[in-house]
Amino acid sequence: MRTIDGYNFSNKKALIRVDFNVPLTDDFKVSDDSRIVAALPTINKILKDGGSVILMSHLGRPKSGPEYKFSLRHIVEHLSEKLNADVKFAGDCVGKEPSELAASLKPGEVLLLENLRFHKEETKGDESFARKLASLADVYVNDAFGTAHRAHASTAIIAQYFPNDKMFGYLIAKELEGINKLFSNTQKPFTAIIGGAKVSSKIEILNNLLDKADCIIIGGGMMFTFVKARGGNVGNSLIEEDYLDVAEEIEAKAKRLGVKLLIPEDVVVADSFSNDANFKNSDASNIEAGWMGLDIGEKSARDLSRVIEDSKTIMWNGPMGVFEMENFAKGTKSVAEAIARATDSGAFSLVGGGDSVAAINQLKLADKISFVSTGGGAMLEYLEGKVLPGIKAISG
Repeated sequence: MRTIDGYNFSNKKALIRVDFNVPLTDDFKVSDDSRIVAALPTINKILKDGGSVILMSHLGRPKSGPEYKFSLRHIVEHLSEKLNADVKFAGDCVGKEPSELAASLKPGEVLLLENLRFHKEETKGDESFARKLASLADVYVNDAFGTAHRAHASTAIIAQYFPNDKMFGYLIAKELEGINKLFSNTQKPFTAIIGGAKVSSKIEILNNLLDKADCIIIGGGMMFTFVKARGGNVGNSLIEEDYLDVAEEIEAKAKRLGVKLLIPEDVVVADSFSNDANFKNSDASNIEAGWMGLDIGEKSARDLSRVIEDSKTIMWNGPMGVFEMENFAKGTKSVAEAIARATDSGAFSLVGGGDSVAAINQLKLADKISFVSTGGGAMLEYLEGKVLPGIKAISG
């Protein structure tokens, strides 16, 4: 794996693809800077070498051209504080202004380009657009694991214009090392915890994990498709009728391979999808009509926590319930705390996916987890065994 470690950036202009897709408040202040902080080691190494840095990223999902709320100018002040340097800003990512600013960049200086996705050519993987970006610098560094599964101009296509000067930043190197650790020399027992709303979005990862894990815990809305496939009554809970047979197949495969597939036995049900709804505990397979499961129950939280604490390798993707609502956050919290305790006892733990990472950060447990992945979709696809375009473009 070619990283920035073995490269001298003295007097070089480095174009870094970062993931600064950060949440902003209503008055456009950065509300969670973890993605910015994660990119700092790579930026600082290049500056320390005597190089200059040109940063490119996307922010949000602009529909057609520039939108003020998605401008990266909103993060310039915050980024400047984090780097303890004045960050220059280009009002576009290609064209006259960024070209002139990049050309005049001196060693130790930083330039941030405007949102890549203000140009539809970025997501289309346009070669001409990638070439324009490449013309700004001497070296290309990809440090945006969160977008490595996209074959976009700035993540995959651009690398061809730097045949001998393309490499991974520290963040991507750390991500790949962390995820690879799950599957190489895995300490047993290995428990995977998969939550979230839908089975349909997790089929491939479940199938891939069945060959590797000793135990798979299913939580979140997706558990009700499994409960119904077993013949249970799920009331108004979220289910995917088209995936009942898939749930049955996964159960059958788990049994065949000797993998424990654990589905919560009790749940917290509510009479509407609201934090203000009436709620109570219920048997997961006998939910009354008009009620829906929004979290795992207390007994299941205790039982699953014990399983997690007895594990030596743990992977978690997806919440146990609607944890954004305080009344339905206890299951997710109990799982997060159990993972932290297991890690403290010597287990290797990896947490990935937006909601799981948000829960870990909310509970201030990030430093109690072995590795917290910054890339939700990218992590899932990598765990599914897929080749990520942004990785392949550099490693071949």
